[in-house]
Amino acid sequence: MIRQPNAILGNDKLLVTMGKKGEIFGFYYPGRDFAQHVEDSQACLYDGKRLIWSNDRDWFSKQNYVENTNIVRTELTNPYGLKMEILDFVHHTQSVLVRRYKISSQKRFTGKFFYYSNFQAGEMKKKNSAFCDYDSGILAQYWKSHYVGISSDPVFKEWQIGKAMDTIWWTNAKYDMEDGELQRNNEDIGNLNCAVGLDLDIDVGKPAEFTVFVGAGSRRPTLYRKMRQVQNEKFDDMYNETQEKWIKWLSKKTIPELPDYLGFEKFKLDLQMAFNRSLLTLGILNDPERGSFVASPEFDHEFEMSGGYGYCWNRDSAEIVTSLLESGYPEYCGLFFKWCKAAQMHDGSWFQRYWLDGNKAPSWGNFSFSTQIDETGSTIFAMDRYYRTLHHPIKEEFLDSVWATVLNAAEYLMRRTADGVHDPCICLWETHMGIFTYTNAAIYAGLLSAANMAIDYNETGLADRWTERAEFIKKTTIERYWLDEGYFARGITNGRLDTAIDASIIGTFVPFGMLSPEVPKEKEMIKSIIENIEKQLKVPVNDHFGIKRYVDDNYIEGNPWIVITLWLSKAMLEMASVIDPNTGETENKEHRRLMHDALKYIQWSLKGTTSAGMLPEQVNKYSGRPAWAIPLCWSCALMLDNILLLDKIQRQLNASAETKNNELTNDIFKLS
Repeated sequence: MIRQPNAILGNDKLLVTMGKKGEIFGFYYPGRDFAQHVEDSQACLYDGKRLIWSNDRDWFSKQNYVENTNIVRTELTNPYGLKMEILDFVHHTQSVLVRRYKISSQKRFTGKFFYYSNFQAGEMKKKNSAFCDYDSGILAQYWKSHYVGISSDPVFKEWQIGKAMDTIWWTNAKYDMEDGELQRNNEDIGNLNCAVGLDLDIDVGKPAEFTVFVGAGSRRPTLYRKMRQVQNEKFDDMYNETQEKWIKWLSKKTIPELPDYLGFEKFKLDLQMAFNRSLLTLGILNDPERGSFVASPEFDHEFEMSGGYGYCWNRDSAEIVTSLLESGYPEYCGLFFKWCKAAQMHDGSWFQRYWLDGNKAPSWGNFSFSTQIDETGSTIFAMDRYYRTLHHPIKEEFLDSVWATVLNAAEYLMRRTADGVHDPCICLWETHMGIFTYTNAAIYAGLLSAANMAIDYNETGLADRWTERAEFIKKTTIERYWLDEGYFARGITNGRLDTAIDASIIGTFVPFGMLSPEVPKEKEMIKSIIENIEKQLKVPVNDHFGIKRYVDDNYIEGNPWIVITLWLSKAMLEMASVIDPNTGETENKEHRRLMHDALKYIQWSLKGTTSAGMLPEQVNKYSGRPAWAIPLCWSCALMLDNILLLDKIQRQLNASAETKNNELTNDIFKLS
């Protein structure tokens, strides 16, 4: 079943994805990629006649994060005068989800509060076992070394462990709730579901409060220890410590200097919130021990409409760690590149995608012709960006630690580019096989990055070889793939020049720098690429335009992508950053146009978030709502890049204004 979340929350061990009405969609422990232990987990009220599920259509939902945290606040109201407020957070040290329910009614309400779950411990629906230890106040389900448990405060008074596939009320916990009484079955095995219950008695103005704990552990004693700890802690203490943890983590960030943009009222606050939310999102989609990232929390577990997203791609993670580096979190680079050393294959390349522990993930890139060569170039490019920020002696230590990795990767790229372009492989979108402009640009950047590190390693011969090959790739790519229409062809597919415009050709400028705005001819090429992408790939929705991947894109209906739109706006801001608007009217006009257009695309991207502020991969071209992978780490990384570029441009303008003021002051002194 495909279900996209509205919010996510987690800590070092636990990742939870959640629907807009507080339903748990995913419960990942001990990794962000495995195992997912929940099929359904939510609250349910019984009013004496019927069950009122928290995800019923009658509820109107408002969901948002507590500011500067990964704490989620959900408010549900229905036409019958009921209100359910849910405060969700993952405990600051334990792999336990803490769920505080506050239920109020505009009239007297007598019934039951149930908490229902359909667990699949260890991602195994069959052969699970469950038991209720009422004396300890814990209901647990397990398979092998995967344990999931429920407890509550006050402690639940009734429970049921049932068969999830049965249709008989006394053997299925979901149906057992329908009469308001649970059968108190103590244990069972198989494909199971469960429920716990408490009496619910509400007077007007006197809400009822319950706290539900959903925890995970690798052994029964571990689960018991965690659940007992949270049972004995005060709710306010847990909440305050969790809030403090996130605020403290966020305090390390680079603080962007942003003005109030004319024509974009309240946009400064939106940007600040997006910057914080992107950082907080990336912080819980990272494996803190290994350094790898999932591209997005998995939502298409059965590969129904995609190949899945809950894995680590080097390409995505290289973008993520360099964005975090610029945002004030360099430690993510160090860990990720250590992971890259261990994950690198014998031929010097990296696999299509990995589990977070470095094992190869399910893939259609098992052969040399079906691999994605761009990922190897991207990885070395990101390594060098990090390397350039380091200082003695850490810089030398890092180079020593990665040199063998860089050498093997660069030589792999050399073997795959003897003709001046790469051998046939799969494109970055995993849709076409052939030779691609984007992949050539990634290899170009990777080889130049390797050459930079080689010079410092006193391997000038290698540096010269790699630099010469990089320049050969650039020359050949421009000669073969630049079109008279003013943009790069996608490349070669089916043995022919594929002239369809593909947004990934932006990569020749950002991030890979094969084209430079400092070179007049190349600057005109960049401008033409941007204009053609806007003209041919824009999709009208949400009062502006988003940008789709390529003209013939039919993946998920060919929606515009947040990734592509922010990639384009990043290119515009990079162009604006090399223009001094004070040098003349033409420059001023061009600078203002680039800034305005980039801001419109950023603003459009923010309109496509979930109500909780999650940046998706795509925006539905009909409804304007967030679509497909939610949240997507690459979208978050590009949002950070855009905001940091706005900060850079503002600082440039401030410095330019200060220089002009100083010159004016000096002129006045000279006159006096």
